[in-house]
Amino acid sequence: MNVEKQKEILLKDDGLSNTLGMEFISTPEPDTCMARMKVDERNRQPFGFLSGGASLALAENLAGVGSLALCPGKICVGINVSGNHVRAVLEGDTVTAYGKLQFKGNTLHEWQIDIKNSEGNLISTVHVTNYIMRTAAPKKKND
Repeated sequence: MNVEKQKEILLKDDGLSNTLGMEFISTPEPDTCMARMKVDERNRQPFGFLSGGASLALAENLAGVGSLALCPGKICVGINVSGNHVRAVLEGDTVTAYGKLQFKGNTLHEWQIDIKNSEGNLISTVHVTNYIMRTAAPKKKND
């Protein structure tokens, strides 16, 4: 999935993706997407481990980028995020999120996101549901 256009849009804003250090990566498959995030002071717990919330944010943002790539000109928002964390990651490591589209409807997308450490071990598995909306129609002067 080509996410270059979505990366350009995200880099223009100081949103959560940039704050936590997420890097989105295009893939050759049309129903998959990837993102990387270095574990550092922006996304770790005080104990030096990757925050579970940062893992969920990585997954939700990746699914959002994927849905936006599939639906140009539309708004895609996460309406459900559910995850399990199975292994800790220490500061200094890098995690990679692998997103696979499970269902593509007109108004809902279902994503399965697996997050792995630099050794390829599963860290978290996350299910994301996105709601796909049409963009708002421009208001008329008399509205």
